[in-house]
Amino acid sequence: MTELVLTGVEHGTLTLRGEEIAVKVGYGFHSELVFYPENPRIYTIVGVASETPTQEEIFDALKDMEHVKQLVQSIKTNGGLHEPIIVRGNLVLEGNSRLAAYRLLSQKDPLKWSRIKCKVLPHDTSDDLVFALLGEYHIIGKKDWAPYEQAGYLYRRHKVHGIPSQDIARELSTTTNAVNKLIQTYEFMKSANDTDINRWSYYEEYLKIKNSKQLRVDYPQLDCVFISKVQNGEIPRAADVRDKLKVILGAKPKTIMKFLSGEKNFKQTFEAAEEQGHSDGCYKTLHKFRSWIVEAETEDELLALSEEIRAKCIFEINKIHKRIEKMLEKLH
Repeated sequence: MTELVLTGVEHGTLTLRGEEIAVKVGYGFHSELVFYPENPRIYTIVGVASETPTQEEIFDALKDMEHVKQLVQSIKTNGGLHEPIIVRGNLVLEGNSRLAAYRLLSQKDPLKWSRIKCKVLPHDTSDDLVFALLGEYHIIGKKDWAPYEQAGYLYRRHKVHGIPSQDIARELSTTTNAVNKLIQTYEFMKSANDTDINRWSYYEEYLKIKNSKQLRVDYPQLDCVFISKVQNGEIPRAADVRDKLKVILGAKPKTIMKFLSGEKNFKQTFEAAEEQGHSDGCYKTLHKFRSWIVEAETEDELLALSEEIRAKCIFEINKIHKRIEKMLEKLH
């Protein structure tokens, strides 16, 4: 990392974690700057889940992005940047898309667009403060990172830099549980070799399914089947994971096995599970009531009631009994 040479320097401060950090604002040659590969958006755009992307890969991916093309037009119209990029040494921590836009502009007019406005942090600014800065900008502040990108930031903060999740939660004014869920979902996508930002909700909803942890133990092939059906489009929407896969996994084991073996596809299995009544609120309510009424403890409790309360219960049971007889006639 080399120190960027600036012209037109002004001195100021940046408040972060209660600290006043001295910064310099000025103009530097963009050719001396490098993209920040640790930025989660870079990982998303380049589509690299584990290896660090090269500078060429980053620029090649960024230059074709629609928002970068829009930045080119905006910068050209305004004659420069509204907001300087943030740099440590010669590394662009915040503003990688703006750097790409300047490089595209300089291809046509290198003299006019050779320098870019920068806010330069001290060379010895710690990685902790850098990550806190990015969290402040994109998770707490303008929140322009998608959940997948936020999770990628938290994952590398926790796994690569070894920061405990409770410390990350404190930095971002959120809960440790929320941080852990984002990290776990990102880790699951990583294990599936899936870097598609648009599929985040599928994996998030999958891990939210009640008893999913136990189901994944009971059916070791479940993860692989789920991932395959998401990636090949058999499960068309994330909402189907929440509303339909949950029903399938609550069905009889034989039905679940037909789904896992491929004997029935997602749609067919859901229809079979639905016929079993597992998605019906009426069924669930009746099943719960029946389970309660047949318990020996329920009978003991009713018999132990005072005479006044027992009379009220008898009245309610008689009403239920009469209504059930009429309902059965209609249902049959």
